[in-house]
Amino acid sequence: MRASHVQRSASAPAGLLGTMVFPRVCAARRLGRAVARGLSLREPSRPRLCSSGPRGARDEAPEARAYFTTPIFYVNAAPHIGHLYSALLADALCRHRRLRAPGAAAAATRFSTGTDEHGLKIQQAAAAAGLPPAELCDRVSAQFRRLFRDAGVSSTDFIRTTEARHRAAVQHFWAALRARGLLYKGLYEGWYCASDECFLPEAKVSRQPGPAGDPCPVSAESGHPVCWTKEENYIFRLSRFREPLRRWLRDNPQAITPEPFQRKVLQWLEEDLPDLSVSRKSSHLHWGIPVPGDDSQTIYVWLDALVNYLTVVGYPGAEFESWWPTTSHVIGKDILKFHAIYWPALLLGAGLSPPHRIYVHSHWTVRGQKMSKSLGNVVDPSSCLDRYTVDGFRYFLLRQGVPNWDCDYYEEKVVKLLDSELADALGGLLNRCTAQRMNPSGTYPAFCATCFPREPGLAGPSARAGAEDYALVSAVAALPRQVADNYADFQIYKALEAVSSCVRQTNGFVQRHAPWKLSWESPVDAPWLGTVLHVALECLRIFGTLLQPVTPSLADKLLSRLGVSATERGLGELAFLPRFYGHPCPFEGRKLGPETGLLFPRLDQSRACLVKVHRT
Repeated sequence: MRASHVQRSASAPAGLLGTMVFPRVCAARRLGRAVARGLSLREPSRPRLCSSGPRGARDEAPEARAYFTTPIFYVNAAPHIGHLYSALLADALCRHRRLRAPGAAAAATRFSTGTDEHGLKIQQAAAAAGLPPAELCDRVSAQFRRLFRDAGVSSTDFIRTTEARHRAAVQHFWAALRARGLLYKGLYEGWYCASDECFLPEAKVSRQPGPAGDPCPVSAESGHPVCWTKEENYIFRLSRFREPLRRWLRDNPQAITPEPFQRKVLQWLEEDLPDLSVSRKSSHLHWGIPVPGDDSQTIYVWLDALVNYLTVVGYPGAEFESWWPTTSHVIGKDILKFHAIYWPALLLGAGLSPPHRIYVHSHWTVRGQKMSKSLGNVVDPSSCLDRYTVDGFRYFLLRQGVPNWDCDYYEEKVVKLLDSELADALGGLLNRCTAQRMNPSGTYPAFCATCFPREPGLAGPSARAGAEDYALVSAVAALPRQVADNYADFQIYKALEAVSSCVRQTNGFVQRHAPWKLSWESPVDAPWLGTVLHVALECLRIFGTLLQPVTPSLADKLLSRLGVSATERGLGELAFLPRFYGHPCPFEGRKLGPETGLLFPRLDQSRACLVKVHRT
């Protein structure tokens, strides 16, 4: 998906480039009032957390349905880590929701991704490669599909804009806009950037020295070349939607998350909002969907691409009505204007509601520099999955990626984080608590309430728990709610930060009480030794359950080693340390699961081994 362009009518004077002058002002005003009056903004109900979820979590119940989307990715080049990051954010949100009510939530959750395959840039790239556009699209789309499959992205639909179902949806959407009088023909004369697939106003164009040293016009934002274009197109009356869009955002303060991006959109709505070109001449752009009833025009690639979200849920059929109000888009900040202004306006124009939520994330740099082919620093996500493991790279991107600002990738950072948090802290904790020497019976040991009484003031002579131990129990008990709130706020990195902090606290607890120094043969030591292991295993069970949306295979290994069955891994089964609160624990006395090997290998050692083998 790409960036924007504006149009002027055929009757507009050249000095008003980028603005619209309506031939009949009265008619325009009547249309504006009709739009504001007729396009009511339905506020979709808020997503709520399952009532069977962790105690203390937000008092919310799940929607009957939920629909998550990534952008569809442009097939002009192979996927990079930014594409994978978008997909993993959506995947984690989707997986977390499924955990809230396993079975029911899984059936009522849809998650789409896919590829954007029309437009001038694809047409030009195919010509340069000596390929038919369809063959180029097939080739690159397959790369995205393979990457997402290898990365464990649990999408329920992979949409391609070259599919027949999508063409039908786009044509129906176009007809809806036309039937409401929101499309007209007008003359465009201005700058066009083929690389970004967008038109630009003069203010967004700068000059840079070309190969011969002469100043050449380029996009001020991307630096890509632009050329002067003049043609007649179909134009959408975007200017009529300023107030409906403002009202939508005022009435839905969490419509765009994080909040700084909603604030940015409101600022854009204070500026000029010129009408929007939604077609190109077919003689110039043939690789796309023809305008219904006018083969001389091709539907503009951005309108085509955005409709994919409707296609996936069966637009315009009856099924669509029950899914669309629950839609949550996950997008990069570079396409915010398209999704937060143009797309909601187009939806309103077609008589539909805006998306329920738009989650926005920032970009990835490499050692402080933007990724680009010219710099040779584009990171191949498939090689990262091979090098750091699927769960490892998923964890790194979601742990280090902060939606509000750009994040930096470099190899040493990945290795340090994964070795520290997954191999040493989490893997080491599991190994300690399940080792034959420490836990010879291979069970979930019994919890002794007299060794670890619920209230410190009730401690008797056999009590051994201290203030730090009570702090650990309090922190882990609050963790499911904290994680749920972080997911609701699109702060997945904070959820992982909270889990990591509790893992450190649990390691401190084990280190502090040194169960390896205690004896199962001692009637004094044995109850406390069992209690220390019981608490640590309960902490590990919580960590494993909460890590499932981010590191599904690693979490499965961890929970399987603890003997936690597949039906005990939902958020509804997250009652932490029930024996501490005087309730029975279903895991107490249960046999641990079979050995699952290293939870996560240390990457620095793996790298050393690989170098040694290569040299041999």
